[in-house]
Amino acid sequence: MITLRNLTLRRGTKIVLDDATVTLQPGERIGLVGANGAGKSSLFALLAGRLQADRGDAEMPPTWRLSEVAQHLPETEQGATDFVLDGDLTLLKAREQLAAAEAAHDGLKMAEAHAALQDAGSFDARPRAQSLLLGLGFKVDQLDAPVNSFSGGWRMRLQLARTLINPAELMLLDEPTNHLDLDALVWLEGWLSRYPGTLLVISHDREFLDAITRVTLHLEHAKLTRWGGNYTTFETLRAQAQVLQQASFEKQQDRIKHLQHFIDRFKAKASKAKQAQSRVKALERMEKLAPVLAAADFAFEFREPANLPNPMLALSDLACGYGDTAIVRKIDRTVLAGQRIGILGANGQGKSTVVKTIARTMPPLSGSITEGKGLTIGYFAQQELDVLRPEEGPLAHMVRLAKEVSPQAREQELRDFLGQFRFTGDMVSQEVGSLSGGEKARLVLAMLVWQRPNLLLLDEPTNHLDLQTREALSIALNEFEGTVMLVSHDRALLREVCDEFWLVADGALKPFDGDLDDYQRWLNERAREEAKALRAAAAPAPSADDAPAASQREDRKAAAQARAKLADQTRPLRKEIEAIDKKLVQLGQEREGLEAELATGALDPGAIANCGRRLKVIADETDALELRWLELSEQIEAATAAAGL
Repeated sequence: MITLRNLTLRRGTKIVLDDATVTLQPGERIGLVGANGAGKSSLFALLAGRLQADRGDAEMPPTWRLSEVAQHLPETEQGATDFVLDGDLTLLKAREQLAAAEAAHDGLKMAEAHAALQDAGSFDARPRAQSLLLGLGFKVDQLDAPVNSFSGGWRMRLQLARTLINPAELMLLDEPTNHLDLDALVWLEGWLSRYPGTLLVISHDREFLDAITRVTLHLEHAKLTRWGGNYTTFETLRAQAQVLQQASFEKQQDRIKHLQHFIDRFKAKASKAKQAQSRVKALERMEKLAPVLAAADFAFEFREPANLPNPMLALSDLACGYGDTAIVRKIDRTVLAGQRIGILGANGQGKSTVVKTIARTMPPLSGSITEGKGLTIGYFAQQELDVLRPEEGPLAHMVRLAKEVSPQAREQELRDFLGQFRFTGDMVSQEVGSLSGGEKARLVLAMLVWQRPNLLLLDEPTNHLDLQTREALSIALNEFEGTVMLVSHDRALLREVCDEFWLVADGALKPFDGDLDDYQRWLNERAREEAKALRAAAAPAPSADDAPAASQREDRKAAAQARAKLADQTRPLRKEIEAIDKKLVQLGQEREGLEAELATGALDPGAIANCGRRLKVIADETDALELRWLELSEQIEAATAAAGL
């Protein structure tokens, strides 16, 4: 287990953990929540050994392995699968052990290294890595593509896969969903729900936390508190505790007031002096309860637009893309005043490209965008630095913006405005490049509010926002009188804000008839639809005489193509099943040999104990392999059914 005992941790002059005491049991799935800057990442650094406590103890089993996502973008020509495999530190160590033994021509060490490789699962390592990549949204033809050929978001997915493949008793995940679309996010939820080790995750995605966590650690004002249950349960229990605490505080204040009134009234009277003195002592002994000092929740609102053109936009035969390459074509849509539109689609389908084109940061490749008179666009870029200058401070950004939007604004007015977004004192002059992701996001929000837009284009606005700020954004968007077009993987925000959805897929943008649950079902049905389309693909029309034979040939051809595609998709799964079968045979033979040794009765007590321990390991490993075999078989059966074979 992990135990923090009376632990204090400082970062510079700031105390981020004050006398923290908490115990985490093996196998627990814990959500670590708190405002941005509260110290959550510092706690991760402490558990990972990068920071040392200033006081108190932090204990963890010394044999535990740890896995966490590296935050830097990898720069390498290495293939994607090999890059992920290098994240399996146990396997990597066994391979290095074998290479050293072979270089030294040491037969005994080579045998030990081969045993270590077998224990590390080298027999199915590559299929396991490719299964992770496919789950995170990579295509079959990308499995061996160079890491440098992927964009930043996809490289972070590679880092996540590299973390998931590492067999570890403790996994630390810091905002793992930031670069995932909805289908990959749901896959990750399923994978983590089966992870057998201890999981500690920082996330500001409410639905993600509810799906995978069963314990919540809340970090606030340097105090770490453990709560049972997922995030929604934590919110409920904490609200109830705050109500009780406030009621107890108010009741105690009434009691103190009554005692003090008695003391003040009778302390000078001889006949009541004894009673007054006893009340003084009672007042001194009373353990003072603190009032509920609820942190000032962040709140803001969008200013009322100067006008609301209707329609806002008319998109006619619009094509969006880069250079001469169109990613989304033939868009014919009208955007009306007051609409709340969520834009769905997998990464790489063109959601951000459409938004950038409407925001005027990319020119349309063809077609037209007709803007309503008086249209004012507020654009939140997925990468905040697209609209921020790293070397300037928040105040400099606002001064420059004010000159464009409202030249009469005074500096003090801008300082006061920034204070509403938690930029106070010297922070208004701090270089944006040194701000946290959440602070940059709040600055972009401040700049949007100042512009008084009537159309908001928001591309992943929640990536670096804490839960309180996300809630404030949701409330502000619901109160906003203009039009909202939102791209986000935050399902809670999409559910709360959007009343209709557009889907970007297969080079087209179309209305999506349904909600987010329907969208998830649509994703599950997509493979089946593609298989049906493949079988329906027609060759040149046959003559009337040979129509039946030609039809049969085309049916056989379509079926063969579907089988080939299915074989390609399931190859990593089948390879892993084949490797598991071989491993199960080896384990069965080893178990029979150990049982035969025990049956002889000739072993000493130490050898019997060793046999017993090894049999327990074999039984556990067999159970895990059989469970994995069933999971893989179910995945292959599902893929086969989807292909209609």
